[in-house]
Amino acid sequence: MTTTVTAKKLMTAEEFCDWVHQPEQANKWFELVRGEAIELSSPTKPHGVVCIKVGTRLMAYAEQRGCGYVTCNDSGVILERDPDTVRGPDIAFYEDANTFAELHPKYGEVPPRVAVEVLSPNDRANKVLRKINDYLRCGVGLVWVIDPEIRTVTVHRPGKAQVELEESQELTGEDVLPDFRCIVADFFTLPGDRAKQEKPPA
Repeated sequence: MTTTVTAKKLMTAEEFCDWVHQPEQANKWFELVRGEAIELSSPTKPHGVVCIKVGTRLMAYAEQRGCGYVTCNDSGVILERDPDTVRGPDIAFYEDANTFAELHPKYGEVPPRVAVEVLSPNDRANKVLRKINDYLRCGVGLVWVIDPEIRTVTVHRPGKAQVELEESQELTGEDVLPDFRCIVADFFTLPGDRAKQEKPPA
């Protein structure tokens, strides 16, 4: 008896872009990995706060330099073709455009200089590692993986060992984002936290 196996049709980045913007996919998050659509978990409130804190600092850095821009909300970038992979960093810093009119209308294929992933409680280590490797292999110079639960930032660079930074330590852009620096704790601090820090002892 002969069994016929029909190969699953893989999507291109262009087909994926059309598919994710259909009404039935509203309020869902997806990435395209080697031609297959992968659904992601919806972000939590701490996740969103950390993203805006990181994005604000990176955008201020871009405006101060007069160069570059920041994306958020899992804005896609094509990292691989045939089969296609479209990843959506939580935050990304690019230098392939310097005016709004120059932005690619869809995904674009120029990798970001920096990709930032903010971990969710149900993220699996192997999937996160696969995503980090996709970034590094395709030309991303610096990947920050931020863990809101333990308040750390793990820095990944091509060909180098990862480095984990704790709240009190300084995060820099190294040679990828020259002169960028901040304290890791800044990503996890709200106005009430600062008020507590500044309140003099009784």
